[in-house]
Amino acid sequence: MSSAPAVTPESVSTPAAGPRHPLTVPHFRNLWLGATISQLGDQFYLVALPWLALQLTGSSLALGAILMTAAIPRAALMLVGGAVIDRFSARRVLMTTAAARTVLVGAVAALVWLGLIQLWELYALTFAFGVADAFSFPAGPALMPTLVETNQLQSANALMQSSTVMTQMAGPAPAGLLIKSLGVASALFFDALSFLGVIVALLRIPDPPKVPPVAGAPARPSMLHSIAEGLRAVRNDPPLLSLMIVIATINICISGPIGVGLAAVAKFRFGSAAAFGTFLSCFSGGMLAGMLAGGMVKRPRRRGLQFIIMSGLCGLELIAIGLILKFAAIVALLALMGLGVGFVNVQFAAWTQMRVERALLGRVMSVLMFSAVGLVPISYAAAGALAHWSLPALFVIAGGVLTGTSALAVFGKAAREID
Repeated sequence: MSSAPAVTPESVSTPAAGPRHPLTVPHFRNLWLGATISQLGDQFYLVALPWLALQLTGSSLALGAILMTAAIPRAALMLVGGAVIDRFSARRVLMTTAAARTVLVGAVAALVWLGLIQLWELYALTFAFGVADAFSFPAGPALMPTLVETNQLQSANALMQSSTVMTQMAGPAPAGLLIKSLGVASALFFDALSFLGVIVALLRIPDPPKVPPVAGAPARPSMLHSIAEGLRAVRNDPPLLSLMIVIATINICISGPIGVGLAAVAKFRFGSAAAFGTFLSCFSGGMLAGMLAGGMVKRPRRRGLQFIIMSGLCGLELIAIGLILKFAAIVALLALMGLGVGFVNVQFAAWTQMRVERALLGRVMSVLMFSAVGLVPISYAAAGALAHWSLPALFVIAGGVLTGTSALAVFGKAAREID
């Protein structure tokens, strides 16, 4: 008679432990908290700046010029920012830009409080912020892989991006109340103090070890050589290049209709600023839900196909907005659009961070950020011209371009087979 084998601890199979949550990593947790505080302060700045510009000038044209003053250096220097990040470190770049913003906003707040502010100082402030954005925007994603493990990147990106959206939803109303009760200077002082949150977190993070340069590259390349190296890295990677093209198309086709078109719809169709706020809140709420859902997917499959489908659906939703222009329909379509955008944004940020060599990550991220935010002024200008001609046509044409680009991407092997 045979006996059953003895059961020992070694013979019992236990399920493999999943990856730790990124909030269990002290340096990431501190940075996330500091960045969330800083992003909340940014919302006070974004409410205070237009209000102050209109108080000084009474002109929406002057306000537009001030906002463009930030957009121009942001776009022009984005690729330079990526090269600087790879040459020094993302941590040092973030600390430098945060410290500079603290001083600049604090100085303008003091001038407002003393009643000495002049218009040219607002132009100088927004120009300096545009320069800082060009360096800090790609630095954040480039720093992430040095703080968490590869299998934690998706959840880490979901947390960071969700904080951005939550502060965009929660910050403007308190900022408006603070300005109403204590004045513009109080909101600017709050923003200046909020940068201390991210500075303190970065001070406690050690600089990552130096990464060896790319094979064949000179030991100390010129800035132009470094930028060209990053562009070549994108060009020579067909899936990455195809992704950048689709992202650029999405941002050109969505930014203008959202920022310009919806404001015009709220003004001329519904006669209500509250309608515009509701539209933006629904889009942001959908994005937040999509980011949280995207961060919970442990092993995403066919990410390229997901991205193409999302892009095509966004195009169809824009077309539907242009054809219907009814309040309830617009709200529902914007929420769905935000849901798709948020879901794939989280996954593709992690995919890019895992795919690109660490020595090139800053430069590649700068190309990605340029395709995401550097082209926004072009989208705004085109949307303004189309909306002046025909408001429904703005949404229909933008949606048609996005849908057509997505259809072409389906036939392209590179984007479709990203996994």
